[in-house]
Amino acid sequence: MSQRLYEILAEHLTERKRALFDKTADNRTRYLTLVLEDIYQAQNTSAIQRTAESWGIQDLHIIENEHYFKHHRRIAKGAGNWLTLHRYNDEANNSETCFQKLKSDGYQIAVTMLDDDAKSIYNIDLSKKTAIVLGTELTGASDIALKYADTKIIIPTYGFTESLNVGAAAAVITQTLTELIRKENRPWQLSENEKLSLKIEWAKQSIYWSKHLVEMYESGEIS
Repeated sequence: MSQRLYEILAEHLTERKRALFDKTADNRTRYLTLVLEDIYQAQNTSAIQRTAESWGIQDLHIIENEHYFKHHRRIAKGAGNWLTLHRYNDEANNSETCFQKLKSDGYQIAVTMLDDDAKSIYNIDLSKKTAIVLGTELTGASDIALKYADTKIIIPTYGFTESLNVGAAAAVITQTLTELIRKENRPWQLSENEKLSLKIEWAKQSIYWSKHLVEMYESGEIS
């Protein structure tokens, strides 16, 4: 990505917005990512986007086997505009495609589920990049997810109710693990090139005439 292109775009941003982009990019991570497997209730997908964005997780991997991904703008508060959404919806088995991609990118797969073998989220091994799988509201994670799982995780609870709504679970897990990777000094931050790439995309989102500016830059009209 071109630093000069961002400088051109940044001329059309307020100083406050530029500072916010810098601060936010510095706190973004791809060390953790969330996988939404066939989550179909819009209030849940919306809340999870808002959660991910608030705690600095940049990527969401969205598997659409049986259910089409949708969200409520009122709940999401535009969070999806600042995230990178990877959608898997054109294969015979989108779960397989997603998990193979994550494995090839060096992620361990941690599937959330109620199981005697599941580890507490407070004891998860974060020595590797980690993809947290949140299964559908109906039946939880699929057999394909479990086939690729490196570990199963659970949120400890102390009441009669054994599990949380998937949106609430995503919030607890995200907050806990983002704090842990910082506390454990994991290499959680983005590279400078990744930060620049994001800031360019965010600037495009923020500037109504950004397409024209990019076209002028690419044609050499402005340099």
